[in-house]
Amino acid sequence: MNTLNITSMSLGKEKKNEIINKFKVHETDTGSPEVQIAIISERLNSLSDHFRLHKKDHHSRRGLLKLVGQRRRLLDYLKSSNKGRYDTVIEQLGLKK
Repeated sequence: MNTLNITSMSLGKEKKNEIINKFKVHETDTGSPEVQIAIISERLNSLSDHFRLHKKDHHSRRGLLKLVGQRRRLLDYLKSSNKGRYDTVIEQLGLKK
């Protein structure tokens, strides 16, 4: 059995619930743009850690690029529909505009 400390590329249930609770807009919110952007950002962070160990994993890199595009589209939607919510999410996640 391999005993290396390898990080999982998926989010755990506890981490996902923590993100949802932090970014939810109302009590039963699980799918608002803010929550989706936060979850995708967390997945991107874990993937970037994965690529530090596995520099030649080009198949997963394609998934990373798809996630970046998905987050960008969600951010563009949020920016066009509600600029205040967009600014709040950008600030909380520490993303560039």
